[in-house]
Amino acid sequence: MAIPSEMEAVLISEPGGPEVLKPGRRPVPQPGRGEILVEVHASGVNRPDVLQRMGAYPPPPGAPDWPGLEIAGTVAATGEGAGRFSVGDRVMALLPGGGYAEYATVHESTALPVPKALSMEEAAGVPETFFTVWHNVFQRGALRAGETFLVHGGTSGIGTTAIQLAREFGARVFATAGSADKCRAAEKLGADACINYREADFVAALKEATGGRGIDLTLDMVGGDYSNRNLDVAAEDGRIVQIAFLKGPKVEIDLNLLMRKRLQFTGSTLRNRPVPFKAGIAAELTTHVVPLFESGAVKPLIEATYPLAQAAEAHRHMDEDHIGKIVLTTQKPGA
Repeated sequence: MAIPSEMEAVLISEPGGPEVLKPGRRPVPQPGRGEILVEVHASGVNRPDVLQRMGAYPPPPGAPDWPGLEIAGTVAATGEGAGRFSVGDRVMALLPGGGYAEYATVHESTALPVPKALSMEEAAGVPETFFTVWHNVFQRGALRAGETFLVHGGTSGIGTTAIQLAREFGARVFATAGSADKCRAAEKLGADACINYREADFVAALKEATGGRGIDLTLDMVGGDYSNRNLDVAAEDGRIVQIAFLKGPKVEIDLNLLMRKRLQFTGSTLRNRPVPFKAGIAAELTTHVVPLFESGAVKPLIEATYPLAQAAEAHRHMDEDHIGKIVLTTQKPGA
């Protein structure tokens, strides 16, 4: 099929609530050197998209100004020097933005082949969370088999991914969540225990569960008053990796705990990192994680799908309680 000159995209009319997401038209992007043009079948919805919609997370220079950090689709064209994929190949890819559209360009090195075991909708829920978890839990956090691992927000897209991967690589996994249903979902995915933070103090519960030793690695998206509690529950020589701060970025921490336990407290963002850095993560995912998709050991948990034009409804769903990933689809025949 011929590639059209224009495409549908979901645009942000002004910073605000879900209602500011409006379908619009944009030129189909052209793949540059080393890039591929992907006909998008599905795109993942993520918390950073919500922040961008609200005006709090602008796209990096050169990225499209509409949201969308991950896609799955088929290669429609290749740019100069791009030879890793052929037209028609099924790919899933991490983007700096622009995924809420019928077409998107991405450097071929940050795309992965879609495993046969995954649908396009499932594949669209992979890149943002799996790239993030792999970098922060295994590269930056250096999680090892036999260690204890805690993820807050255990039923978010990041949480459901982190639980499965940490379990598969031999860690003893713990999570926090805000309801009994969410805790059951986290435990079904492989958490040894999930603490309902509305009913129990996770610090006391986890110290008891670990015989007083504490947690070797914590992945935190909450910030605020969780920061000192993460230090409190950390094991000696433990690590804490911060990737978001739903309770706010400004905190006071007890440096005595940091020093006495010899803790490492770090953080990262992924969107603005250069292509070669993301390509390194993609290569490790291809080696270590794609086989887990093929075997069925790991799978993105998709709660709901919405047509692309209903992105506002998908964002309303994101703002409410949900478990796993929310995905937009272009609803092409046979997708």
